[in-house]
Amino acid sequence: MAVNTEQLKNQADLLRRGLADLRAEDAELARILDAEVTRQHRTLSLVSSSCAVKPRTLAASASALVNVTAEGTPGRRYHAGCENVDLVESLAIRRARELFGAQYAGVQSHSASSANYQVLSALLEPGDTLLGMALDHGGHLTHGSPVTFTGAYYKAIRYGTTSEGLIDYDKVRKLALAHRPRIIICGATAYSRVVDFERFRKIADEAGAILLADISHIAGLVATGRHPSPINAAHVTTTCTHKQLMGPRGGLILSGRDANKKVPGLKSTFSRILDQAVFPRMQGAPAVNMIAAKAAALGYAMSPEFDAYMERIRNTADEMASAFQAHEYEVVGGRSENHTILIRLRGAITGSIAESALERCGIIVNKNRVPGETRSSSVTSGLRIGTGSMAQRHIDPLGCRQVVDLVCRILDKVTPLNEQKYTLEPALQEQFRLQAEALCTMYPIADYMEH
Repeated sequence: MAVNTEQLKNQADLLRRGLADLRAEDAELARILDAEVTRQHRTLSLVSSSCAVKPRTLAASASALVNVTAEGTPGRRYHAGCENVDLVESLAIRRARELFGAQYAGVQSHSASSANYQVLSALLEPGDTLLGMALDHGGHLTHGSPVTFTGAYYKAIRYGTTSEGLIDYDKVRKLALAHRPRIIICGATAYSRVVDFERFRKIADEAGAILLADISHIAGLVATGRHPSPINAAHVTTTCTHKQLMGPRGGLILSGRDANKKVPGLKSTFSRILDQAVFPRMQGAPAVNMIAAKAAALGYAMSPEFDAYMERIRNTADEMASAFQAHEYEVVGGRSENHTILIRLRGAITGSIAESALERCGIIVNKNRVPGETRSSSVTSGLRIGTGSMAQRHIDPLGCRQVVDLVCRILDKVTPLNEQKYTLEPALQEQFRLQAEALCTMYPIADYMEH
């Protein structure tokens, strides 16, 4: 039977039909999804690890590519019917290489954590030594925490920061020379200052180590030249695509001048072994619809609008750090040089209490451990503030001060009962919530207000 091409649905038709069918046939789920959009509009997100993706990226992630199984890489698939998948993945690879100035880019990793595990599994043997930043000092779980794969399968040595909250490079060097790790991991999840990737590379070369840079929290700043790039300093660089890059939840693996060099102790080059680390070593078929969404985000990241967004992120971080200091809160590291402000809380108020109380008042933050931490990771003594979502709302300096003032007034009215329980007068809580919602109305999410 001949196919009537006029009856074939294009991407826009499928999306419209899907939304209509969802509301008509699964009203319960549709209500929840609509409620989440409303929540995001009516609450102030100060979470450093998230932002609102562009509508075009949402559309790409909902594409019909989700129907395609595509194990392998462009031109070398284990399944047929991948001609458009190959084009999409090749486009994402080309854009990632161009954006970051890399010679190699892998775009299949499901997350930055997956990317880190894939790189480590390819370059390390069980029991090998790695040197990574301690969680209490700003590092990530995948950088050697004992509760993760990296801590369980490898001998993880951890470095930290000075009393001023700065990376102690001299201590990093001493640890590297003493333990001779196979890999040194640099980059952080809660560190507010510039990372000296070149200095890390010198330490790695002196110790005979491979350098892995995780730039998940600063990828946009790196891409626009507002933070030094590790692409040619590190042997391998990883990042997620959903923080500063405003993309879907996913990961990238990148390499610069070392991409086509042989991995020390192995016969393969970095580029070849990194491809194999994802498939077949650690991951099956890629989520090709998410690769399309990554391509959309990477394309936007090359635009003047994205560059202006990164400038707002930096300016907003400076304003908010100064505002917290004006309220006599300690900003770990003294200031922010990226998008993160790490706050040490005062008195008996813990990170757990602050996070919960602020959420009830319409402000979303992350509790976070701080240098010298004495409390557990479920309690903590600090807050991690990020300016990605704030910058999307185009919040000006006055608005930054108003947001910080509201946060501080809420915390001042909280009465701790223990490390996790507290009281906050219901009438005050409602008053604060309305004030937060008013700020959201004054500064709407610009990327969702284009049309």
